[in-house]
Amino acid sequence: MQFSRVAEVYESIEATTKRLEMTDLLADLLKHASKKIIDKIVYLTQGRLGPTFSSVEMGIAEKLAIQLVARTTGKDNTEIQMSLTKTGDIGETAELLLAKKTQSTLFKTLPLTVLDVYDTLDKMAHTSGTGSMERKMGLLSGLLARATPKEGKYLIRIVTGNLRLGIADMTMLDSMAIAYGGGKDARNALERAYNISSDLGKVAGILVDEGLEGVSKFRVSLGNPIRPMMAERLSTPEEILKKLGGRCMAEFKYDGERVQAHKNGNQVTLFSRRLERITEQYPDAVELLRKHLRAEKAIVEAECVAVNSKTGELRPFQELMHRRRKYGVKEAMAEHPVSLFVFDVLYADGEDYTLEPYSKRHSLLEGIVLEGERIKTAESLLVENVEDLKRFFKRAVEDGCEGIMCKSVNDDSVYQAGARGWLWIKFKRDYQSEMIDTVDLAVVGAFHGRGKRAGVYGAFLLAAYNQKTDSFETVTKCGTGFTDEDLAKMKEMVDKHKIPHRHPRVESMIHADVWFEPSIVIEVLGAEITLSPVHAAAMNSIRKGSGLAIRFPRFTGKYRPERSAEDSTTTAEVLGMYQNQLRKLKGSTQDKPTRS
Repeated sequence: MQFSRVAEVYESIEATTKRLEMTDLLADLLKHASKKIIDKIVYLTQGRLGPTFSSVEMGIAEKLAIQLVARTTGKDNTEIQMSLTKTGDIGETAELLLAKKTQSTLFKTLPLTVLDVYDTLDKMAHTSGTGSMERKMGLLSGLLARATPKEGKYLIRIVTGNLRLGIADMTMLDSMAIAYGGGKDARNALERAYNISSDLGKVAGILVDEGLEGVSKFRVSLGNPIRPMMAERLSTPEEILKKLGGRCMAEFKYDGERVQAHKNGNQVTLFSRRLERITEQYPDAVELLRKHLRAEKAIVEAECVAVNSKTGELRPFQELMHRRRKYGVKEAMAEHPVSLFVFDVLYADGEDYTLEPYSKRHSLLEGIVLEGERIKTAESLLVENVEDLKRFFKRAVEDGCEGIMCKSVNDDSVYQAGARGWLWIKFKRDYQSEMIDTVDLAVVGAFHGRGKRAGVYGAFLLAAYNQKTDSFETVTKCGTGFTDEDLAKMKEMVDKHKIPHRHPRVESMIHADVWFEPSIVIEVLGAEITLSPVHAAAMNSIRKGSGLAIRFPRFTGKYRPERSAEDSTTTAEVLGMYQNQLRKLKGSTQDKPTRS
């Protein structure tokens, strides 16, 4: 397949504001891909050369991209920078300058194929050593010289990590199901395979080669991270126990970074919540797992928590940001040591435990973790009444935790990979605030700043995630709580995801000055949740023509780099929080004494 076909589809996807049209365009592209290249198309469409956990990075910054375009088009850096100032996108700048070059020459080259592009980019990404940057630039320049202007735009965007299509996992699975599974009904089988392998390209390749039968044979395997299970939330112990059938396993919810550890003999690999390899950032955690996991081969989940090296006190999550670095790891490890609290086992010595009930997994976990000063199983308690749950929650908060996780111990309490469900329910100390809880929301738009905020964005349009429709529904406009430094940082972060119109996966009745693909997640706290005719979250759920909105929102100062946009607070959670507010309001009204 020629790469021009891929570029044309990308352009059509970028131009649409309709999610179904985006899915159909992608399905048609996949339908015409051979089994030799379908995995490569899947990866490229996500702006990568492999699954997230492969850690294959193209690593071309905008400054290098400018040099690359200069080398290929014969223009100087100043002219390219001027064009970039106008377009705001190095991809569009490349397209414009390549078009001028094409008009001035009659020289024809062989058309680029998908394999040409993928193999060259892969070779570039694996080039290292002395003079590697010059060799990388040579490979990319040769590729760009053969590209049409449109192909050049998307090549540059891919290598700089700014493809901006915003095609999420579920959209890709829908497209694969339509193209090769007979329709969207086949998505469940594809989703299970993806949830336990985290490799969309591999799932697509097997689907084309072996059909749905081959996809059904996917198994948990070391080295392929399992997509994490997520929890719902409720605001009272009474509701939690009722939802879980009267009893549950309560666990401390530590304020750390969730990690998934794969142990294969002496080799230990760590993956983040977003399935990125973070092994090099936590050599102390790796050593703890190597020494304290009794199983020869295992996949376990743990919370990695910063601790005070002198007192052993737990430190807040933000302190772990000092460990997110490529250099100076030893110094950071000494200044910001961590402890591990292991809370689940998904695989051990050849056995897949994801489909086993939680009670069996918990029992196995206690048997394979040899506890030490800095590694333990998560503090837990089997509870069967509200008072015990309240006392356990209080103890968790006093010990520096966010709150507790309440887990079903019923026979159906499997590990729901990649899903959010009522088998796990979180109860956090934030629930004591006026709005019940902080929320994590995706930035989908922005409004230009004025006065002191001229040159940056004055406010941001934020959205919750709707799991059922795989879309983002606006829930508030937030401009409070940002320092000058925050506003400068936010502009730098979100501008990498700027697009010319509302993204097809964004539902909004508000027109933003600038739109973004859903990518950046921030934490927000508000006064209350109210009905709103202008926000799309949970539209028509309470009243026809009304959605839900967060009133008087304030940025808490917490960025959520460990969360993908799809990990944002869901619209169902926002709806639940609103309904809980109503129950509390009715209760307080009933409790008020009447005048005689």
